[in-house]
Amino acid sequence: MFSKVFRSLFLFVFAGFAVFTATAQDEDTPLTIDSNLVVLNVSVRDSRGLHVSGLTQKAFSVLEDGIDQPISFFAAEETPFAAVILLDSSGSMGSNISLARSAAIRFLDGIRAEDNVAIYRFDTRVNLVQDFSNSRDVNERIFDVKADGMTVLYDAVYKAAGELGKRPEKRRAIIVLSDGADTQSGRSAARALKAASAANAVIYTVDMSQNGPGSTGRQQARAVLKDFAEKTGGTFVEKPGGADLRTAFEAIVEELGVQYTLGYEPLNEKKDGKWRSIELRIARPNLTIRTRDGYFAVK
Repeated sequence: MFSKVFRSLFLFVFAGFAVFTATAQDEDTPLTIDSNLVVLNVSVRDSRGLHVSGLTQKAFSVLEDGIDQPISFFAAEETPFAAVILLDSSGSMGSNISLARSAAIRFLDGIRAEDNVAIYRFDTRVNLVQDFSNSRDVNERIFDVKADGMTVLYDAVYKAAGELGKRPEKRRAIIVLSDGADTQSGRSAARALKAASAANAVIYTVDMSQNGPGSTGRQQARAVLKDFAEKTGGTFVEKPGGADLRTAFEAIVEELGVQYTLGYEPLNEKKDGKWRSIELRIARPNLTIRTRDGYFAVK
């Protein structure tokens, strides 16, 4: 274990929250949900871009496929969360692996006593570095993570969703530190996204690529990272270095401290595996809200 003094040498801040109630089976079998509850993690800002706190359940309304849904769960701000940090340790990460390690360590430094975080690394395989814990200390194995091998990003997201699906916390997050270039996963990006949806998990992605947008392949990899974040109501951070990254992480930390979590049981009980669109409305004027825009029904 490493002391806070050692950890404070690292420069980058990152944090993430998320949501509620699904169960996952074996990694190679489909995820199943033991509750119909659909959970939304919601950020609210005013016309100046500042976060708005102090709202009650009455301020929100939810529509699924255009039909109003009764809200059955509501929580504001101080709710425990479970998160999985995914460290890309494939060969394409190169020297950025040290930056990713630093971000993971600083994330742990900011958790509260009731929060639980696990760390996985992925290259040719997905490997556990540190299991769920509320400790701010870091397992020494994180410093053994080197950049090598192929990339199973989609398998890693699927695995993280499965592990979060077993957790009791109402907020769940997956934090992906990667260049987005998957080269060997047995699952598709769409299947990974469905798994995150089934686990009600928000995905925060950080583009750790060493080069600019450049090639078509690089653009596609970035697009996947953006899609993971946008489809789940998370944030995509595209500048992995310097003051810009620190500012982005600070904004995420601020946002997560004033989020709302609400849930509903869909009136449409069909288990057809289809996409259900979500529209979240707020009664007060001049406020903007951000959350995921839908989910895949269980099949």
